Amino acid sequence: MVLRNPQKQGIASTLDERSGEIFRRIVETYLESGEPLGSRNLSRLLPMSLSPASVRNVMSDLEDLGLIYSPHVSAGRLPTQTGLRFFVDAFMQVGNLSAEERTSIERQVRRGDRDQPVESLLTEASQMLSGMSRGAGLVITTKSDPVLKHVEFIRLAPTKALAVLVGDHDQVENRIIELPAGVTSAQLTEAANFVNAHLAGQTIPELRAQLEKVKKTVRGELDALSQDLVERGLAIWSGSEGDEKPARLIVRGRANLLEGLEGSEDIERLRMLFDDLEKKDSLIELLNLAESGPGVRIFIGSENKLFSLSGSSLIVAPYRDSDDRIVGAVGVIGPTRLNYSRIVPMVDYTAQLMSRLSR
Repeated sequence: MVLRNPQKQGIASTLDERSGEIFRRIVETYLESGEPLGSRNLSRLLPMSLSPASVRNVMSDLEDLGLIYSPHVSAGRLPTQTGLRFFVDAFMQVGNLSAEERTSIERQVRRGDRDQPVESLLTEASQMLSGMSRGAGLVITTKSDPVLKHVEFIRLAPTKALAVLVGDHDQVENRIIELPAGVTSAQLTEAANFVNAHLAGQTIPELRAQLEKVKKTVRGELDALSQDLVERGLAIWSGSEGDEKPARLIVRGRANLLEGLEGSEDIERLRMLFDDLEKKDSLIELLNLAESGPGVRIFIGSENKLFSLSGSSLIVAPYRDSDDRIVGAVGVIGPTRLNYSRIVPMVDYTAQLMSRLSR
């Protein structure tokens, strides 16, 4: 499920029993409460008899190894990013999901019939991961091309409009588009009426190809500004020109990331995370992360450039179609003190389930 790091295992072998136990207690306390653990409290938790002074000596050695640090003078110790990675690779025991947990996942992520829109399945998976992990669940997939049923353009400002596109399963996509200078409300209506009358019932690529074929006719039926508006709305909805596999990202449970935040620095890091999630390049990066190794991958803090500034952790696994091609990824993103041992098998099983449902 998770590949162990031989180098980190080698470091673990250099720690004696008491050093390993002290380090493990510090990390587990951090993952449970987010609080630093001091030598006096730590000495009471240990199975062996050690004085607070002896514990402090061991903690000093662990600091020299870069595994723990003190957030301020006279405080207890917290794991560093290196320490968390070391713990995950060398100490963490990944459990198996219980039969009840597997049943719960399958009950929440299910496909009632083959005509059920993919969007509802993705939403269910993302919602489930969020609820069970207390982080933000995310699902990313290569974007399908739904058949268009209805289009509407709504003016928001003199130079901005909302393109509302409704698919054949009543899925709705909203996109902000820039309006060409001088577009009137009448032209917005004319552009929507043209699409709904002539082009509905086709996928977006088919619509774009159809527009190319009927451009001369279009020029006769639509003025230049309305034609440009139609093309902008369709192009923005389906992705930039040249995208081979435009992607869709669904994130549920962002409110979970607000829990336990303290001060403006935490809020700023969260804002940077949300900014990263909104970028189109991040979708490609997420798929690359999932594809770059087998099974579940764990990225802590700055270990991946996508979320390096926000200091978040990502647990992600790919899922595949009937041809064994990777078509998406599922995962959980949250603060570095995620419950890794519980979330890893959850993400792994959800990815397996999504693979079965995608076939």
